[in-house]
Amino acid sequence: MSFEKARDHLARFGLADRIREFETSSATVELAAQAAGVEPGRIAKSISFKLGERTVLIVAAGDVKVDNAKYREALGGRAKMLTREEAAERIGHDVGGVCPFGVNPGVEVYLDQSLRRFETVLPAAGSANSCVELTLEELERCAGAVRWVDVCRERT
Repeated sequence: MSFEKARDHLARFGLADRIREFETSSATVELAAQAAGVEPGRIAKSISFKLGERTVLIVAAGDVKVDNAKYREALGGRAKMLTREEAAERIGHDVGGVCPFGVNPGVEVYLDQSLRRFETVLPAAGSANSCVELTLEELERCAGAVRWVDVCRERT
């Protein structure tokens, strides 16, 4: 069902035909990069948080991690990740297929600056074995992003 929600959402933008489905899992950055044949940074991972009653989805490059101080400054509160169950309930996608397409009403989507170094990125498409390659303009338009933020740092 989650895959269909994402596909239907992308279809409204004429992009559903770009979805790639794999025989193997693409549920982690490493697995997705292998399946798609790209460097891990180009995988646009979607990280889900709760901020009080708000549900926040940060879409960031696959080779970075959220910096708590930057997150707090940009979004006004402490970064607290959703559990698997909370992600499925609040976002509308299961962990491994979380993406900014076809999310539940009220989910705030933010795009991290770490994505800007790539011409195209590959977010999941609602399942643990799919992705879609998009330009940053397409991602911004399809994701319904609130705004671009700088909440990540390089992995150490």
